[in-house]
Amino acid sequence: MNLLLVGHGYLGEAVAARFREQGWEVVTVSLSGGGDSIACDVSDRDAVMALPNADAVVHCAASGRGGGAEAYQKVYVEGCSNLVERYPGKPLCYTSSTSVYGQTDGSIVTEDSPAEPDRETSKMLLAAEAIVIEAGGVVARLSGIYGPGRSVILKKFLGGEAVIEEDGCRFLNQIHRDDAAEAVFQLIKSKAAGIFNVCDSKPLTQRECYEALSELFERPVPPTGPRDLNRKRGWTHKQVSNAKLRANGWKPEFPCFLDAVRSVAQTL
Repeated sequence: MNLLLVGHGYLGEAVAARFREQGWEVVTVSLSGGGDSIACDVSDRDAVMALPNADAVVHCAASGRGGGAEAYQKVYVEGCSNLVERYPGKPLCYTSSTSVYGQTDGSIVTEDSPAEPDRETSKMLLAAEAIVIEAGGVVARLSGIYGPGRSVILKKFLGGEAVIEEDGCRFLNQIHRDDAAEAVFQLIKSKAAGIFNVCDSKPLTQRECYEALSELFERPVPPTGPRDLNRKRGWTHKQVSNAKLRANGWKPEFPCFLDAVRSVAQTL
């Protein structure tokens, strides 16, 4: 079996490794073509049509740092449209984001919950999702990714820059990179279709998270301050459920962010 992997960044590298562990051949595609990847702009239909055949496709490319609506349109909407045309009938997994859920009431969010984001970029993610779902593919809505060498929350905490917003009751929804890669593999392996939330099993409030980190690392609890309305993923307050994904056979190695913080801290 061979996989065409579009996007060979932080998540893509882990996805490629997971599939290779299971005996798959993986061909990676990136905009620049760095490393062993094929250089391809997925918004360029002719370039996508020239890509090699594959038994399955994963689209986990990033829009680039600071990418706005135009970048999202090209990478996600046009990219998914071109991949669907190039690989008709093949299992296709597109990694979207739980930022498409705009809930601010702290409610539990499932795949059946309304996805009504207020940001233009998140609306582009939904447009790409619709293309993939109509083609019979699967959408993996990922929470905030952390893992080796990467954790915004932990980095701010250890650097003394963390702030507990207002009363600290906003929920944080996260997923370890390796658990996200395993989810993508499981969804392709099972030939799943539709939408699946990819997040850990225990959303933490911001205060719970920072108080636990304070105890673990024997450091002061961060001060309180105003909410950050300029977050890239938008300001939301929700508890994302992973029940559907677990019912599909996936089990996270790190059910909670706190299960991984010590090992991640060593890599920052």
